[in-house]
Amino acid sequence: MGDYTPDTETVHVPTSSEKQLGSSPAELSSGVLYHQLRREPLNIVGGKGSYLVTSTGLEILDATCGAAVSCLGHSDERVHEAIMDQLKKIPYCYSLYFTNSAAEDLSRLLVDSTGGKMSRAFIVSSGTEAVEAAVKMSIQYFTELAVPQPQRVKIISRQSSYHGNTLGSLAVGHHASRRRIYESLLSKNISHVPQCYPYRGMKPQETTEEYVARLAQELEDEFQRVGPNTVAAFVAETMPGATLGCVPPLPGYLKALKAVCERHGALFILDEVMSGMGRTGTLHAWEQEDVVPDLQTIAKGLGAGYAPIAGLLINKHVVDTLSKGTGAFVHSQTYQGHPVACAAAYRVQQIIQDDNLLPNVREMGAYLGELLHEHLDNHPHVGDIRGRGLFWAMEFVQDKQTKASYPPSKALSWTLHTTGLKPKHAISLMPGSGGADGVNGDHIILAPPYNTTRDEIRLMVDRTVRVIQEVLGD
Repeated sequence: MGDYTPDTETVHVPTSSEKQLGSSPAELSSGVLYHQLRREPLNIVGGKGSYLVTSTGLEILDATCGAAVSCLGHSDERVHEAIMDQLKKIPYCYSLYFTNSAAEDLSRLLVDSTGGKMSRAFIVSSGTEAVEAAVKMSIQYFTELAVPQPQRVKIISRQSSYHGNTLGSLAVGHHASRRRIYESLLSKNISHVPQCYPYRGMKPQETTEEYVARLAQELEDEFQRVGPNTVAAFVAETMPGATLGCVPPLPGYLKALKAVCERHGALFILDEVMSGMGRTGTLHAWEQEDVVPDLQTIAKGLGAGYAPIAGLLINKHVVDTLSKGTGAFVHSQTYQGHPVACAAAYRVQQIIQDDNLLPNVREMGAYLGELLHEHLDNHPHVGDIRGRGLFWAMEFVQDKQTKASYPPSKALSWTLHTTGLKPKHAISLMPGSGGADGVNGDHIILAPPYNTTRDEIRLMVDRTVRVIQEVLGD
């Protein structure tokens, strides 16, 4: 990381006994409800570029940008200045009554980035909120048609998908462990079809074209099962992220699924909360797939973590339908279009353009994939390496021939993550589990910043390989 030094005047220096506990006095009586209540996380007190700094001074290579969020790395002063400038103008105004220049500027940039294919943006605070808005808009759309179709209230999504954590978005997704205890509360209007998952889904001797045709037929069959004229929308991650682990869509796959939707008059929704805004090498991941969605969700790379922000991009024909109908979207949130968040995101997007970072995503992404294959293809427990842009995953198996997953009791992906945080490795890896069948299957994700370098990529792969060797052997 070089010249970054944490502010020691404001950082508590632990005693020897505290270091043994892995806690500071404040943490021992923390008021925070940690994700793991019996495990106190490392306390991050600073960060610069691709590195995070803990309260003990440990510099951790942030190989995942958190959860594919911090796409510019940490502490870019240009974004700090944009935030401060906006705070001095107006920090908040209620979008139900007013608009603001920051939201106007960001929305125009986003619409223009699609070549006008999407004509409006609805700015919210998280990917979950964006998915909720997309589902609501798809339902409302059919009540606003010149000849309304109010019977269209069903949604089709995919297995082993993740679309958010509220009850609505959780129902759309298919993350088994997150859904399990809430199943009784989840909508019964949502059903799921198989993923495009060549590593486990393709049959022996099946060609790519045959596999894509089979997946499209499975979606067609689901339309027929639930009633084609009752389906409002089909929802898919353009490229699955945390739950399945960075599986690029096969050529023609998304186009074939959109054709099924168009045949039955349903909307085609692409969730690019994780894969969009440059992560896979183009600003919008669908640009690589010869499709245009009716609705699109974006989030993580939009604001690079400088403020909570996400968005729903809406195709012109959907906006036109609402404009000719009631003229309003029956949905709102207190912090939508938040001026400070919008100003931060606008500056982030300007930096991505000004610094010409998307070509770097493609170049460094290809280099990352090359090194992962070079160092891990022959590892007996690395079953699959896959990705696109700066969005890569490794799936682990007990046996390469049978593709047998490790049992959930081993908590392999989490063990890899915690091992990476040891000072001798000092790397943050993103763990994922349940991809194989909702319960079994472990993978880790690498998603470095868009401005990463070849030296950082080599260091990242070296540390990742050493973590895997420590946990699973050579």
